[in-house]
Amino acid sequence: MFINLVDNSIKYGKPQGETNISFDAGADVVTTYVSDNGIGMEKHHLPRLFERFYRVDKSRSRDIGGTGLGLSIVKHIIEAHQQKIAVSSEPDNGTVFSFSLKKSR
Repeated sequence: MFINLVDNSIKYGKPQGETNISFDAGADVVTTYVSDNGIGMEKHHLPRLFERFYRVDKSRSRDIGGTGLGLSIVKHIIEAHQQKIAVSSEPDNGTVFSFSLKKSR
């Protein structure tokens, strides 16, 4: 799931763009953030982003490749750990994905 989020950040990033990965360790969970300053998405796409085969820009997807399954798989893995994934994005200002996983004891 980590590789998918970073790969998407690079694929949909701007030339000479940035991908940042950060972590916030709480008492019981570690929250991971994958952010970029890429092309971003309009808000109406966000509710459907984790659906199987959903593509924000079908014409660009043909050039880049992929099946449209990556984010759906990421969501299912995170949900299997009883956690959630979140996304925020703005066109031309990039995207931030965040998810938390429980610390092992």
